[in-house]
Amino acid sequence: MFTGLVQAIGHITEVAPLQGGVRIRIEAPGLAPRAIGLGDSIATRGACLTVARLEGPYAWSADVSPESLACTTGLDVPGPVNLETSLALGDVLGGHLVTGHVDAVGEVASVEEQGGYRRLRVLVPPALAALVAAKGSLAIDGVSLTVNTVEDGPRGAIASFQVIPHTLQATTLGTLAAGQRVNLEADLLARYLARMLAARGGA
Repeated sequence: MFTGLVQAIGHITEVAPLQGGVRIRIEAPGLAPRAIGLGDSIATRGACLTVARLEGPYAWSADVSPESLACTTGLDVPGPVNLETSLALGDVLGGHLVTGHVDAVGEVASVEEQGGYRRLRVLVPPALAALVAAKGSLAIDGVSLTVNTVEDGPRGAIASFQVIPHTLQATTLGTLAAGQRVNLEADLLARYLARMLAARGGA
């Protein structure tokens, strides 16, 4: 379990084929003081990955299964990734409950400067659109964000966010541009509520 509050930006430095999936090597000096251990769960660009092998004090390897590759974006290429270690009982929950199970891949519709802030608009696929609500939460590449508005359309829904300067600097969201794909995870409570309504025959 995670909170969607990114602790460091790491880098995927190597990608190797592995039984239909890939094994990636991640370097993250910012997480070294937390003593990453073998078998630990780390949210990597929003996806929960297991530390499969320690590569030194600042690096580790994780295996990404074919299923995870099919449901996510950005885990099979070198580049920067948002990182968060798993939540311990008693830790402060500063964001929202995030499982690290990516629901869908979205697309950045636009990025607009607004006096130091940035207005981020993301296209949410139809299958996930019903789980996104104004003033609710949505994790984008592992970052917990509050939804400002939701506009339904033929290709899904456009969710907008106002991203503060700190988040732009402390995460990879500061580098997003229109057309880029991002990992999305809906609020946990919304996911279960939708399932219960479907089971009861609700809309």
